[in-house]
Amino acid sequence: MELSQILSHVDHTLLSPTATWAQIRALCDDGVRFGVASVCIPAAYVSQAHQYLSGRLPVCTVIGFPNGYDTTAAKCFQAQDAVQNGAEEIDMVVNLGWVKDRRYDDIFTEIVKVKLACGGKLLKVIIETCQLTDEEKIQLCDIVSQSGADYIKTSTGFSTGGATFDDIALFKAHVAPHVKIKAAGGIASLEDAQRFLALGADRLGTSRIVKLAKEQNP
Repeated sequence: MELSQILSHVDHTLLSPTATWAQIRALCDDGVRFGVASVCIPAAYVSQAHQYLSGRLPVCTVIGFPNGYDTTAAKCFQAQDAVQNGAEEIDMVVNLGWVKDRRYDDIFTEIVKVKLACGGKLLKVIIETCQLTDEEKIQLCDIVSQSGADYIKTSTGFSTGGATFDDIALFKAHVAPHVKIKAAGGIASLEDAQRFLALGADRLGTSRIVKLAKEQNP
């Protein structure tokens, strides 16, 4: 697979709590230069990045991040606010405590409400696979498939582990055909990126792939 093809699937990401506007702006510049799918940035920078990019690249942000235990109303407000500020894509974290309590109806209802709050923009649902059993992952594949969300996503990158090949294969086997897959967290090489895509991922949440591209094309 050509490097440009891999880059077209990348959500070029900077979610550090100390991220500055200068760093976000540089991320946007690199994203445009290398033809990534989007830039994924903290919500506080969405409006500024949207204005700076002027339609050259979609802006993605995260809500209920990184722990997922905000109330449903708070997540809905965050999604609506982000969209009003110019976000084209929203990545939300499910309530992992609800997963452990098997409150699957509540999880489903929350995703449906957040999707509605997105106003037609893309919604990716982060289930934090490193904290779940395979049974829980399969259950969430079914919930996300029925919820109207556009993607299921492995990880925040802020927990005990990131994307694995096994999890992408499991997602591919259990999500509905209309649900796309995002692998995120720990994607460190072009070989890994290509394998994730071959297994069925449509998006890759990472900052390292663009860094590798810059090394090849300084």
